[in-house]
Amino acid sequence: MRIDLHTHSSASDGTDTPAELVRNAAAAGLDVVALTDHDTTRGHAEARAALDALDDTTGAGLTLVPGAELSCRTGDVGLHMLAYLFDPDEPRLLRERELVRDDRVPRARAMVAKLRELGVPITWDQVARIAGDGSIGRPHIASALVELGVVDSVDEAFSSRWLADHGRVHVPRHELDPFDAVRLVKAAGGVTVLAHPLAVTRGPVISEAVLGRLAEAGLDGVEVDHMNHDEPTRARLRTLAADLGLLTTGSSDYHGSRKTVRLGEYTTDPEVYAELVRRAAAAERPRTDAAPYGGVST
Repeated sequence: MRIDLHTHSSASDGTDTPAELVRNAAAAGLDVVALTDHDTTRGHAEARAALDALDDTTGAGLTLVPGAELSCRTGDVGLHMLAYLFDPDEPRLLRERELVRDDRVPRARAMVAKLRELGVPITWDQVARIAGDGSIGRPHIASALVELGVVDSVDEAFSSRWLADHGRVHVPRHELDPFDAVRLVKAAGGVTVLAHPLAVTRGPVISEAVLGRLAEAGLDGVEVDHMNHDEPTRARLRTLAADLGLLTTGSSDYHGSRKTVRLGEYTTDPEVYAELVRRAAAAERPRTDAAPYGGVST
């Protein structure tokens, strides 16, 4: 089984529509794909419909895992919490996602204004065009900087010179406390995996002590195999996870053409995936639209 538990569609900051992402996942030979757009589940219905439309030769057995990547912060460290198999209508978690989403446009406008103050000829119309119907955010601004020739890549745009946390044009926004995120997702019947926790190229990262406290709070796992983790970092994370009793996953963090990583470039062990599904299924709280959808059983 090939399992990719971290992907983005045009419902947030990817370039594939949810339907295209499902078709591309099938074409890439994946057995399981999780749709984890930033702070939204808006693409899930389209993705499910696309999965239903796949014929037996192109998508037999593909399973779609509903999820989201929640924007979090503790102290001066921004975190991304992958949440899977939760009830998308649970009121408290839904409210937090709405607060994060509603803050995206004012924040993005403020970042565009800062860039213009620095002499970058970026416009709001350009960023809005790139975002389309997606949840507007830094990746769309990064793509605009690439279009303008200010940087050579989206990754370069996320350096401290530009869009990174504490970078020259950084603007704070509403973000969940990661401990609240773990608690809210669990209350909504889901499971949590901390995305790329030691990706130092993205900015400050959490300490081992904070990771330990998150494990005590109910965090289920950490994303180890990721494009922003080198081999020594992955080895360190595996040791930490073993010590803390955390599951370890691997995922592409696919964004379509916005990043060079391919669907399924990093994958999750089938036993780990099965355990995540088992934990979510054992939740007492009833859930709607929260189970794996498709043909692979665990």
